[in-house]
Amino acid sequence: MSAVRWHGHRRAGKGCRHRSSSRAVSASETQRTAPGTRGRAGLGSGAAGAGTGPAPARSAALGTGPAPAPARSAPAGRGRGACQPPAPMFPWSKWKKRMGASASSSKRPVFDEREDVNFDHFQILRAIGKGSFGKVCIVQKRDTEKMYAMKYMNKQQCIERDEVRNVFRELEILQEIEHVFLVNLWYSFQDEEDMFMVVDLLLGGDLRYHLQQNVQFTEETVKLYICEMALALDYLRSQHIIHRDVKPDNILLDEQGHAHLTDFNIATIIRDGERATALAGTKPYMAPEIFHSFLSGGTGYSFEVDWWSLGIMAYELLRGWRPYDIHSNNPVESLVQLFSTVSVQYSSAWSKEMVALLRKLLTVNPEHRFSCLAHIQASAQLSAVVWSDVCEKRVEPAFVPNKGRLHCDPTFELEEMILESRPLHKKKKRLAKNKSRDNSKDSSQSENDYLQECLEAIQQDFVIFNREKLKKSQEQPSDSVSASETTEEAEAEAEPLHMCSSVCSSGSS
Repeated sequence: MSAVRWHGHRRAGKGCRHRSSSRAVSASETQRTAPGTRGRAGLGSGAAGAGTGPAPARSAALGTGPAPAPARSAPAGRGRGACQPPAPMFPWSKWKKRMGASASSSKRPVFDEREDVNFDHFQILRAIGKGSFGKVCIVQKRDTEKMYAMKYMNKQQCIERDEVRNVFRELEILQEIEHVFLVNLWYSFQDEEDMFMVVDLLLGGDLRYHLQQNVQFTEETVKLYICEMALALDYLRSQHIIHRDVKPDNILLDEQGHAHLTDFNIATIIRDGERATALAGTKPYMAPEIFHSFLSGGTGYSFEVDWWSLGIMAYELLRGWRPYDIHSNNPVESLVQLFSTVSVQYSSAWSKEMVALLRKLLTVNPEHRFSCLAHIQASAQLSAVVWSDVCEKRVEPAFVPNKGRLHCDPTFELEEMILESRPLHKKKKRLAKNKSRDNSKDSSQSENDYLQECLEAIQQDFVIFNREKLKKSQEQPSDSVSASETTEEAEAEAEPLHMCSSVCSSGSS
């Protein structure tokens, strides 16, 4: 066991979860200590998302009829700003077809199934996003030709910014969950420089990007996002997880336009009877009880905070600005007062049903707020929703991202190729050179013993994950199991799973 311990982190052997406290950067650096409740806003995902993609959608009734177009006259300083130039056209369909033809023309490599997945198993295609301490690129697995999004985080930067425990926390959560409206983890591995997460690839971009492109979201579109995110949040609740950072930046669209929740960097796990107390999240989307709990103590907060964030996001998608003028530099004291004195203004162009739904999501008192799937399903505003169709992605979204356009900032690729001091495509040569240099010097004369100690601790504590191998092992019955036992297990697995009130299975699309 390494001498370096990440604060609040404990290791439990093979398949263990790395528990760690974390601190909220987007909220405040000052927090009260509470087990498993701290966090830091983390890695942006760009256009990361869903691997193989859902089956073709068919039309299905979601609401009661067409909705009026949202108002677009933003107040000064709070609207979209000047029109931004459209992203360059990018022929995704031709590009993917070309990649498939290129891969099929050459012999696929065969990797030893007993070998852990590593960087050499993937072909790097292009950079598509970056966050505070990591980047995202599109990759193709060489042996299966499947495409994914790969997040990679530099170990030294994570150590310098005290982010290692946040990465471990996110991995701990992602390795245990899987849902049709989440961005699911497939592989995690490391090398000397970086930690890697390989997740579903979503090419539709995030909702923040589409807001910046002045997309006019209709009520019908926003209503579908609310339903899809309600299913995701209900699943997370069944797993005792509070996301704490639901916002347009963390909602990614697949190519059909369905929403997927990503970025669990400041998520926390709470058990029955527990409450979170940390000031964690992105201030404009944080629920009032988070600020109140931090400022005056009290009993803390729970799953209701994610539903408030969902309401803020839905309002912003419809109107183009948020219901409260909150910024990251606003003091907590002023925000507590703001929620008690300022009332939300709803557009007269919106339907009564949409206003009523938003009012229930944006209720300041969490006890009276819509905060679970059962509340949403029982509401008159969504009474016409066929939830089984929503879960199976049979409801056709009104907004479908342009498949001929690159839904991310194109400068990410230029930065990776030109400005990045350690570009990913040169990693293999760089690591070989570093290894040769390390072998030629006396390790006892290291300039930074602490850094080296931390790097060794990461190397030891990092958990390698392979969902593909996990699924195969679950599908193949053990040879030691009798035929009768196998039959009984198969029958049991065929029975429908009932997880809380969700109608949605936990399988990935």
